Amino acid sequence: MGRPAGWMTELTGRSAMRSPGKPSHRREVERWFWQEVGKGLSSEDAALAVGVSSAAGSRWFRERGGMATFLLDPVSCRYLCFAEREKVAMLRAEGKGVREIAREIGRSPSTISRELRRNAATRGGKLEYRASVAQWKAELMARRPKTAKLAADDRLRDYVAERLAGQVRRPDGSAVAGPVVKAWKGRNRPRRQDRRWVKAWSPEQISARLKVDFPDDSSMRISHEAIYQSLFVQGRGALKRELTACLRTGRALRVPRARVGARGKGFISEEVMISQRPAEAVDRAVPGHWEGDLIIGTDRSAIGTLVERSSRFTMLLHLPSMPDHGPRVKNGPAVTGAGAAAVRDAITTQLGELPEHLRRSLTWDQGAELAQHAQLKIDTGLQVYFCDPQSPWQRGTNENTNGLLRQYFPKGTDLARHSPSDLAAVADALNSRPRKTLGWRTPAEVLNEHLTAAG
Repeated sequence: MGRPAGWMTELTGRSAMRSPGKPSHRREVERWFWQEVGKGLSSEDAALAVGVSSAAGSRWFRERGGMATFLLDPVSCRYLCFAEREKVAMLRAEGKGVREIAREIGRSPSTISRELRRNAATRGGKLEYRASVAQWKAELMARRPKTAKLAADDRLRDYVAERLAGQVRRPDGSAVAGPVVKAWKGRNRPRRQDRRWVKAWSPEQISARLKVDFPDDSSMRISHEAIYQSLFVQGRGALKRELTACLRTGRALRVPRARVGARGKGFISEEVMISQRPAEAVDRAVPGHWEGDLIIGTDRSAIGTLVERSSRFTMLLHLPSMPDHGPRVKNGPAVTGAGAAAVRDAITTQLGELPEHLRRSLTWDQGAELAQHAQLKIDTGLQVYFCDPQSPWQRGTNENTNGLLRQYFPKGTDLARHSPSDLAAVADALNSRPRKTLGWRTPAEVLNEHLTAAG
């Protein structure tokens, strides 16, 4: 014969609690863990420092997306802490009464009476007070989970998901499928493999653009941090975690980023060094000053990139493999379209159609692919300047753009397989994203203003 209905409520003074299993580590331990992570320790080392298993530390780090989702400050002394509960359990085991225990720890008798009833273990149908079980029950009941705004608002969630993972389209509106990608496995960062082609607006861009698209609708507002947490933190129930692959880095966790610089080459004369570039190109006040570089793939495949400094407008150069190039020879002729002649012709084709006031100068890294810069100047009137050796940061706009393009053209993939129309679609995706530095206008809108003003 089982226990009568309502026996738990009668015994403890609260409704029955469904046991989630073995009591977890105390919140103080997890809070200590995140403090150690904040000092720079790995999840495994931080777990060892606080006395839990490395598996528990890895699970905490993974489930919370690499960030603490609760306050790291200690809990207020308004509530009983674990040390007080240990003292209550010890005094109770000695046979002390409620009022005597209250005097010992400096709490009111009603607090102790309530604690002994509500947070005691009930296995066996009777109350047995143990500090670990009491702390565990208190933390469970103290949780006040708040429904994420994206989970509660379908229209806002659809807007965010569309700009994170919406389809890339060609200028004529047709969709671009992009390369076939492997199934998402939750890895921290996909390296040297194809990634899904999507609009890939950043959470900050989405958050800011909401104010532009819905100026009078206060319900269509969300911070970029809330979007990141919906992506990174398991159990939020708003955005699917596989959408982390649509972020710039593709990371599934928040981790420090490494920056790798590129080597330069010192074969450029003093007359075309970046120190000779006019001041109007530096302050971005005048349009028509461009930065360029190549992004490299496997089998010496490459794509050229051009970015206008004032509007951040991007153009991509199609550089297919050279016909009958034969085997690669060290220091020999180019085996792909990344040769100097091919790069010169591609730049001439892309920039030659622009008005003169939009092709004033081009700043390039010290690569041999632009060895024919003198002929390029004759063909287009474009003055070419080169960065100092090992100083790619001097053309930072282009370096930033190349980082964005790696989402579509990852390292270790064949870039020669992409058609000119594919490159145009990717460029259009970048040029239609709002930019913070442009007052949340898009590069296409700013370039169009320059063209309209000149006309």
